[in-house]
Amino acid sequence: MELSDAVRGRRMVRSFSGAPVPVAVLDRVLEMACSAPSAGNTGGWDAVVLCGPGETAPFWEATTTADWRARSRRWPGLGRAPVVVALFVDPGAYRARYRQPDKVASGLGGELGTRADEPGAGEPGAGGADPWPVPYWFVDGGFAVMIVLLAAADAGLGACFLGNFRGETALRRALGVPGDRRYVGAVLMGEPGGADPPSPSLARGRRRRSEVVHRGRW
Repeated sequence: MELSDAVRGRRMVRSFSGAPVPVAVLDRVLEMACSAPSAGNTGGWDAVVLCGPGETAPFWEATTTADWRARSRRWPGLGRAPVVVALFVDPGAYRARYRQPDKVASGLGGELGTRADEPGAGEPGAGGADPWPVPYWFVDGGFAVMIVLLAAADAGLGACFLGNFRGETALRRALGVPGDRRYVGAVLMGEPGGADPPSPSLARGRRRRSEVVHRGRW
């Protein structure tokens, strides 16, 4: 598939047949994600790949509630996803990388609270300012997610991204993820199947290039 076809043809698929994804296909998708750009070539993200109901059940238990599953029109289709790729990022890896000689001049190697003159984004629940105006661990996680989505489309698979809405701590514990990692979200993959109600957001349409692109200045 041409890149332009994958970009234009990709959509969020939220209902799956449940058919297993061949290991070779899944490995090819994940291998492509490992080529995602990364600040300082840090590569500070990890994927926990869950295959089949036995492995995906703890994911759903941590990130959803029984009440949500009972009332969601999407749950049956989502719950059949044969593959869940949960992505976690390592903020500490970026701080350590930017303390190395070729990056130390950036001033980004400090811990929270070391540059009170910069507002920074910080991290949930943490006090003080963060020297990173943009937490690039999340940016890099987004790069990896986008490649997984495009590679899935290229492989003829359906896929969708589920953001981090609840259960981050419970999910880390369930999957044995170190406590210093942050959960970005998960990509569901598999053969499309079953009712897949369109998102109401589609009615908004996409902004045209003339609305998005500002040449020379805003």
